[in-house]
Amino acid sequence: MKQYVMGLDNGGTSTKAALFDLKGNQISVFSASTPIETPKSGYTERDMDLLWENNLLCMKKTVEIANINPGDIIGVSVCGHGKGLYAWGMDDRPAYKGIVSTDTRAWEYTEKWYNNGVFEQVYERICQQLMPCQQAALLAWLKDHNRDVYDNIRWVFSVKDYIRFRLTGEAYCEATDISGSGLLNVRDRVFDRELLECYGIVEVYDKLAPLKYSYDLCGKLTDEVAVKTGLLEGTPVAGGMFDIDACAIAMDITKPEQLCTIAGTWSINEFIAEEPVLYGPVAMNSLFAMPGYYLLEECSATSAGNLEWCMENLIDFNGMQKGESRYDFLSRQVESVLPEECDVYFLPFLYSSNAHPLGKGSLVGLTTYHKNAHIIRAIYEGVVYSHKTHIDKLLKVRDKPDVVRMAGGVVNSPVWVQMFADILGLPIETIKAKELGALGCAMAATVAAGRFADYVEAARHMVHVEKKVMPDMEKHEIYFKKYKKYTAVKEALDIAWPLFTV
Repeated sequence: MKQYVMGLDNGGTSTKAALFDLKGNQISVFSASTPIETPKSGYTERDMDLLWENNLLCMKKTVEIANINPGDIIGVSVCGHGKGLYAWGMDDRPAYKGIVSTDTRAWEYTEKWYNNGVFEQVYERICQQLMPCQQAALLAWLKDHNRDVYDNIRWVFSVKDYIRFRLTGEAYCEATDISGSGLLNVRDRVFDRELLECYGIVEVYDKLAPLKYSYDLCGKLTDEVAVKTGLLEGTPVAGGMFDIDACAIAMDITKPEQLCTIAGTWSINEFIAEEPVLYGPVAMNSLFAMPGYYLLEECSATSAGNLEWCMENLIDFNGMQKGESRYDFLSRQVESVLPEECDVYFLPFLYSSNAHPLGKGSLVGLTTYHKNAHIIRAIYEGVVYSHKTHIDKLLKVRDKPDVVRMAGGVVNSPVWVQMFADILGLPIETIKAKELGALGCAMAATVAAGRFADYVEAARHMVHVEKKVMPDMEKHEIYFKKYKKYTAVKEALDIAWPLFTV
């Protein structure tokens, strides 16, 4: 009898359900989008009930497409975007809209905590920088701006903990997500009342559900869920994980010497270690999906998501050939210009900056000579340079890896993957599975169900390298010189960005 596991991946805009066999083959997938609402500048929210209905829809459709016996599904797990806040109320309803990780409404709270000494008080316990999109800042904002909502909160959830709660009726905080919230004492792996007192939100202590790990059994599908999805009541549900952990697990990042990069909306660059790195260049330490390890992360919303906006608002597609996709057209344009022929630089800061906090997306160096192809190449290069900025920080605290494993939308562009290899000067490996987040949390389901002993064993069966791309070291030298110019442009503009707020 063939067995299957299901992974649910709840990103910032879309939900995907994917079904895998125990060899890691993707059997079926279905996705649905939950619209982002922006009622004010800096706010990014979505309807929690609609998000839940979309998860049920994706589960149902994925099973229907696979045309398998639901009894052969041995487990389900969930991953999702980190940060943000999905609060459940005392009235057994969502306490507020779901707040997404791109929300910046609480920026004044993190700024205040940096200026008044709170950050210094909490840093050695939380092991990470403070961010406006973390639960700590968002809860402090709610306490001051919407006290009725704050007082009504029963459980403080990340997105995937919320979805798992509705699948099972059991409330837990899973370690990978809650350790990036600012609410957990990451050093000691416990909730800490004194930590919450530093933020002025000590009431939250009783709203934090018991701590679980990614492959812990965290309940079973309820009868209501079974009726709406076609899965069986009682199907085991694993704890799941932060989506960047899920992608790392799906790339078999199970040893400290490995390093991976995820190029999607966010530039995620990470490795695992047995101890956190404090007072160094690395901004974020959180608990990894494998107990006993920390995830060391350098990230910002400066990756391939910039291309989507540029495609809609900046790039000219008039030269597309018959039958050519937009992405094939972009690749052809990039290849039509050699790197040394393009002295235009793009700062991929349309959503946020990994330099000056007020930095904006920019094209620098344009003249009447430059054409559409130069702009497209500059966008592609700028995204990779932004990743390199983060990876260089990681390499200050560890040895250079033999290879970088890569995930995200960029892997669908061979030209872009080659550019990553050339600019980093390192081989790039991509993985066969397309829905890596869903695969990673599905691997958690196999461990929770007792099919594999741990992630190392699961990876031996379910993770398969599709391609290894070697760097062109002659181009690496050209790109290295260009990266120095990119950095100079980025730093020179630092003095200008504060003027944009006047």
